[in-house]
Amino acid sequence: MAKTIVVKQVGSPIRRPAIQRQTLIGLGLNKMHKTRELEDTPAIRGMVRKVSHMVEIIEERD
Repeated sequence: MAKTIVVKQVGSPIRRPAIQRQTLIGLGLNKMHKTRELEDTPAIRGMVRKVSHMVEIIEERD
């Protein structure tokens, strides 16, 4: 089974560049305090790093 991470949106995309808003939508996050369980891949990690000021990693699962 692939590793997964649980990501939670904690910041608002209001007054942020459009590319950051699109990155949140790409992660499946579009509302405050929403969580998603995503596969732990380098692409997902890069997206999380790009909007790290608006999301937090809740936990990492094996």
